[in-house]
Amino acid sequence: MKILAFYLPQFHPIAENDAWWGKGFTEWRSVVTARPRFHGHHQPQIPADIGFYDLRLEETRIAQANIAREYGIYGFCYYHYWFNGKMLLERPFNEVLESGRPDFPFCLCWANENWTRTWDGMDKHILIQQDYNQEDRISHIKWLCRAFEDRRYIKINNKPLLLIYRTDNITDLQDRIRDWRTYVKEYGFDDIYICAVQSNFVQVEDSDLINLGFNAVVEFQPYYKDFPKLSISAYLKLAVRYNYNKLLMKLHMQSFLPLLNENSIYSYANLVSAVTNKRHPLSFIKFPCVTPSWDNSARRRQATIIQNNDPDKFQQWLESALSRVNAYQDEEKIVFINAWNEWAEGCHLEPDIRNGRRFLEAVKKALRNYGQNIEINSKYI
Repeated sequence: MKILAFYLPQFHPIAENDAWWGKGFTEWRSVVTARPRFHGHHQPQIPADIGFYDLRLEETRIAQANIAREYGIYGFCYYHYWFNGKMLLERPFNEVLESGRPDFPFCLCWANENWTRTWDGMDKHILIQQDYNQEDRISHIKWLCRAFEDRRYIKINNKPLLLIYRTDNITDLQDRIRDWRTYVKEYGFDDIYICAVQSNFVQVEDSDLINLGFNAVVEFQPYYKDFPKLSISAYLKLAVRYNYNKLLMKLHMQSFLPLLNENSIYSYANLVSAVTNKRHPLSFIKFPCVTPSWDNSARRRQATIIQNNDPDKFQQWLESALSRVNAYQDEEKIVFINAWNEWAEGCHLEPDIRNGRRFLEAVKKALRNYGQNIEINSKYI
């Protein structure tokens, strides 16, 4: 079984972010300025072990791979930002590709969204836009094949694994997939193993995505359809409306009250229950995704918060996901984790000063419960 963690290459300055957000901007700025919104809220989330790193440094990237490998993470799924031949945040991955270090498996997820000023509430202000044209299809797959031919690139039956994040945005989707398959075969691979990410933005049914030409679907958690029907914050609004003050006192939830109108707060345990108890498709491959927690209050004034302080609950969800893929053929026994380092969305496996490596330990325990022997291979050091 293989666990792949989504990897955000944002933690280094680029000229575009300097222009859009201010000189020297990285998401660390959002991370450190986050503040608790209720009693017990885990903010700010401060990194331990590697600290406030800069992904331009090779030693940082090697340290990340060393920690991941130690706890059973098989590889990283790097977000790849391609805008009609222009790439953003490409330096960390390009240097991994060119240097051969760290010697750690990887694949790519094309994060094909327009970049907007979502973080400051100006969603319709487009900073850089996707433009899907026929010429770009080939130039893009030519570049991708450079990554595919790397021996570290994750393949399924000699088919490079590629994810597309926003399938609903691509106007020439079927033609693009067809042309990519043709080019990859001419390049020397058996084919391309291409996955549609089913996220909160994509409204296309899973089976329709398969019919469009995808090999598989990848869940992306947290997924709004799996959220508990009533959030904790909505429940408390009802309590206030009906003057359940004694109940609030009993539950020690008064500290939620000042910000009830700004945040959607959900139970992680209820989310795990919803996901692990729902039915999953049998007619096609759907790779599960697990997240240790979720909290985008570092980015947004009106945040979605699914705080989890219990690694055992995360381990339970992960073991359920491993059980699901156990029925797949060996090279398709893959589970994704969101994420390795999404610090501003509060879903990181990288250690922080509050939880340390507790969630990484949960990954190792889950794998060992499925008979996976976790060993540190010196070639990854």
